[in-house]
Amino acid sequence: MAETMNKDVQVHWRDRKHVLWFPWTFTKYYITNERLMIEQGFFKTVVDETLLYRIVDITMEQTLAGKIFGTGTLIITAKADKTPEICLENIKNPRKIRTMLSDLVETSRHQRNVVGKEFYSGSRSSVTVQDDRDDEDESLEDDNLE
Repeated sequence: MAETMNKDVQVHWRDRKHVLWFPWTFTKYYITNERLMIEQGFFKTVVDETLLYRIVDITMEQTLAGKIFGTGTLIITAKADKTPEICLENIKNPRKIRTMLSDLVETSRHQRNVVGKEFYSGSRSSVTVQDDRDDEDESLEDDNLE
């Protein structure tokens, strides 16, 4: 399934946005070994790319018609300033693509030594837990231990 764009970049998946279950649009989706790219437009082409390790969540939506014809939408939440929510609309085999994308995200994070908790906090500093107990509670515990 993987194609090679140049010697370092492998295209793992490519598809177009489908209309009435046919790929007749000018929106193209690509997943490489490091990036998710969306190319849109005919007269003016815009390419939006997101690094895979920045993806936090992947949700799949599929209507009844989508189940019948094998299409669905992936909603991707990324830790990005410009586009925190990315939609891969009406793609073929959305379950298979969701699983593949999830595996590629984990591989990308592992290669870059990125830990998931870095995405959920505002800073990289460690969190310290303060003990709200007062000294009397500690002395009662010491008495119970004896």
